[in-house]
Amino acid sequence: MDELRRRYLKQQAELGGRDVVLEGPTRQAHGVARGTPPAPEPAEAPLQRAPVAGGEARPGGAGTKDWRVGAPAIPGPGLTIARDLLAALPDYPDLAAVAAAVGDCRGCFLCQGRTKVVPGEGNPLARLVLVGEGPGQTEDETGRPFVGKAGELLTGILAAIGLPRSEVFICNVVKCRPPQNRKPLPDEMAACLPYLRAQLDLINPKVIVALGSTAAEALLGVKKSLAELRLKVHSYRGTPLVVTYHPAALLRNPHWKKPTWDDVRIARQLLDA
Repeated sequence: MDELRRRYLKQQAELGGRDVVLEGPTRQAHGVARGTPPAPEPAEAPLQRAPVAGGEARPGGAGTKDWRVGAPAIPGPGLTIARDLLAALPDYPDLAAVAAAVGDCRGCFLCQGRTKVVPGEGNPLARLVLVGEGPGQTEDETGRPFVGKAGELLTGILAAIGLPRSEVFICNVVKCRPPQNRKPLPDEMAACLPYLRAQLDLINPKVIVALGSTAAEALLGVKKSLAELRLKVHSYRGTPLVVTYHPAALLRNPHWKKPTWDDVRIARQLLDA
């Protein structure tokens, strides 16, 4: 029986139970008197959880069903990009026309290595637009933005603030994949920026989220670190713009998940303002 009890307690420990097997001559479990049969674990009330950045769940905070719990206050203003500071755009009638123009584009080196262009997708009347850097391998193969692991993470983040992916619009600064997923070069971004600006004009969202420093640089026209650009509400042609980490960066560094969760909740509050 002593051997059976030891195996039971060890199994409980491996499954996350509170009993711990102390290996040694006495083989006594913490909290259980020697020679006493182990009592079953009492049932605990389930915690109310919801996914947050990275698929984690945090009871009583960012992982509760109400994303507002513990959300940071809307920060002060940052940079302003006025409409009259940008060059005039071609007159595209709709997003489909922009996508068609992207498909025909030969404006930079990236067109030579692409499998498919990735103009963007989502609700043409979206209140929220998310802008990333550029397509990765999976996006290049499918023609859709954010469908790899980073895309799965982004979809989970949106769900955590009550926004199905189908309700937003997601795109990138450049519409063709850079080799080895490198950062787009200045001339490559310059060739694609008119398409991005046209998309933003046609959608006219209430809030824009720049995912990563490349998107922030392209939209705000500055080279600054994320630390300098985060926790401010910038203005892009009259539209509030929030800067946060790219989902791919969160896969490399989980420590950035909490700051990202705060940033997207700031953006979510701006939608309701």
